[in-house]
Parts: sequence; C-alpha cells; structure tokens
Amino acid sequence: MSGATFPTFAEALAAGTVVLDGGLSNQLESAGHDLGDELWSARLLAERPEAITRAHLAYFEAGADVAITASYQATFEGFGKRGIGRGPAAELIALSVELAREAARRAHAGGVSRPLWAAASAGPYGAMLADGSEYRGRYGLTVEELERFHRPRLEVLAAARPDVLALETVPDTDEARALLRAVRGLGVPAWLSYSVAGGRTRAGQPLEEAFALAADTDEVIAVGVNCCAPGDAAAAVRTAARVTGKPVVVYPNSGESWDAGSRTWAGRSTFGPERVRVWRAAGARLIGGCCRVGPEGIAQVARVLSAAR
Repeated sequence: MSGATFPTFAEALAAGTVVLDGGLSNQLESAGHDLGDELWSARLLAERPEAITRAHLAYFEAGADVAITASYQATFEGFGKRGIGRGPAAELIALSVELAREAARRAHAGGVSRPLWAAASAGPYGAMLADGSEYRGRYGLTVEELERFHRPRLEVLAAARPDVLALETVPDTDEARALLRAVRGLGVPAWLSYSVAGGRTRAGQPLEEAFALAADTDEVIAVGVNCCAPGDAAAAVRTAARVTGKPVVVYPNSGESWDAGSRTWAGRSTFGPERVRVWRAAGARLIGGCCRVGPEGIAQVARVLSAAR
C-alpha cells in the first residue's frame, strides 16, 4: 500500500509465522496454459508474463504472504537451448522477481493490507535437465561444478532484490553444499529446502546430516523441506528445528501421486489444516504448499495460522 512501512522478511519471520503460496504450475495450468516442455513455467516469462502475475495475485488474495517466483526452471543453460542468449536470459530471470512485486502492488491496491514478499526460486540442477533427476540427485558433478552452475543465476536473482532466495527442492547434500557456497556474499537472505522421502533426502542421505550443513551459514535464515509427501513433513520439520536451531520452512505437495503412464494424478489430497497445525507445533514458521496445492489450500493454511497467531 502507498506510504505503508512493512517489516523485512527476516523481521517478520523472527516475529511469527509466514504463509507461503502454493504450486505455481498448477495455478497456471488451471488458467489454461500448457507447461509441457523443458522450461515448464519459466517459458511463460517470455511468452505470457501477465499470466504469472495473475497466478501470484491469486495466492496473495487467498492469504499467502510470500510469492515464490517463476525462476525455478529459469537458467542460462535452459534458455540457451531455446536460442536465448545470456543477456536476454538474465533479463527474464530478473523479470520473475518483478512479476511477483507487481502482483504484490496489485494486491495492495485491491485492499490487501498485510506485508507481501517475493521469494526468488532457484531450483536444483536436475530441474534444468528436465529428466526427473531433480528427484534423484547424484548428477555425477562435483560440488565445485554445481556451484559454478548456480552462482550466475543467483547473482542475477539477488540483483533483482527479492526479499529472500528460495533454494528449493534440493535432492542431495552435494547440491546443498554448492548452493550454500553460491549464496555467500550476495546480500540477500535465503532458505534451504530439501525434497525428501521418509527420513532421508531423495538421494538417500540422513536428514540430520543434510540439515546440519546449513546450521552455521549466516545467509540461511530457514531450513526445511518442500515437494514431498505431506506425511513425510512433520518428522523432517522436527529434525530441522533440532539440528539447526533455525526457523523451519515446509511446503509439501498435495499428497496425490503422478501416474506417468496415463499422465494423470491419482489418489486424493492429504494436505489439510490438521497437518498445518502439526507442522507449526513441530517448529515450522514458513508454511505453504507445492505441487497440486492451490489457492484454496493456501487459504486453509492462512486461516489456521491466523487463528494460531
């Protein structure tokens, strides 16, 4: 809102709980956009940026405090495969932050009075490969090679001045080490969020080991999990809180499963208010949803957290 003074993201996190948004891709697909290519939602940065702004706005209006940008799969290498050079690619990556900011401006103009923030998404190396390896990790690259991949994109995102960097869907500790190196000195706080299965990373490492990597990294202000089954989240939240002493971030999927043969989602959602209460009690301070969690799910999160406040 014009003239309003809001706390920084770090200040808000220190003061209480923060509501994250839900799955950007499912919101875009529900509006009729085809994301069936290697760039996924990042393609719309070039082709339909207004659609991204509207998707962010839907989550702000549903009660989200944070919009996670459309840069998850936006990389120099990925855009390069489409013939987009480094200069234009950098502009598109930076644009992802501005679109989230524009959605916040529209939400404030429409009567939303609470502070709203932009989290610049940096997905794993495997997201650029678009072959499912983001859920396996262990790419055969060294930590140094992964750092060289991530740092240029993070520099562009940091220069766009988001409120926080979302280092998300990290499948293994090698990539976590690379990302923790890559965020040093950027001047923007970050959260580190693993994709997990049971009590381990997707690559099979114990979560105690994975979370401990970030315990002494000043740039990282929250640690946790995303893009996992809701049933795996509570134990991970407790482990992250115990191991790091930092605020915990959690934004799981809906709980439905993807059937690759029929290319449809199967099962039912297990994401609900009762789980949100458990996550908060376990130490989560940033709570939202990932794949298949839409504005209605985020409205439920907002109501639970509002009552808890």
